Amino acid sequence: MAKAALYKASDVRAKTPDELDTLLNDLRKEQFNLRFQRATGQAEGTARVREVRREIARVKTIQAEKSRSAVQA
Repeated sequence: MAKAALYKASDVRAKTPDELDTLLNDLRKEQFNLRFQRATGQAEGTARVREVRREIARVKTIQAEKSRSAVQA
């Protein structure tokens, strides 16, 4: 399930809140799978762990921005 695609902030901002929830869920599943692979010694590339962690942070940041702007509007 290793995705090579990095999500740019502009691409993530274009998504709806439901799409962001789905994306966050998918990234968390991937993060779990990568952690599991590392624990069992099957991990080949460790750089993806860092990328997924950063993508999760990017999605959560944009979700927070959208929720703050919705409250202010």
